[in-house]
Amino acid sequence: MRVTARGRRADRGQVALEYLGFIPILIIVAMAAVQLGIIAYTAQQAGTAARTAARSASLGNPGWQQDGRAAVSDWVAEGTEFEPAYGFKEVEITAVVKIPSIVPGWEFDPARKTATMPSD
Repeated sequence: MRVTARGRRADRGQVALEYLGFIPILIIVAMAAVQLGIIAYTAQQAGTAARTAARSASLGNPGWQQDGRAAVSDWVAEGTEFEPAYGFKEVEITAVVKIPSIVPGWEFDPARKTATMPSD
């Protein structure tokens, strides 16, 4: 079977079209990977906020919520809320951090982490 110059010209753009068809799939996979990283980072930040706020509240600091927000990155601090629970000689703080989404329409439940510290 012989390939003529005319046959080669007909196949010339085929690879480019295959790449163009695959690019949206690659972009979605890349965005999903970045989003998973953001989710993991936000969960870690929620743990940091909970520990810091619980430590501050256990020492009797009235500004424990501000301390918890100051312990996290600025871009997640705004969506951070705290739920305190006081027990016998302990304080338990749950940090609830809103997970940012890089894709419109992708919504996630907030990250929740709890820390307990002894108090006087």
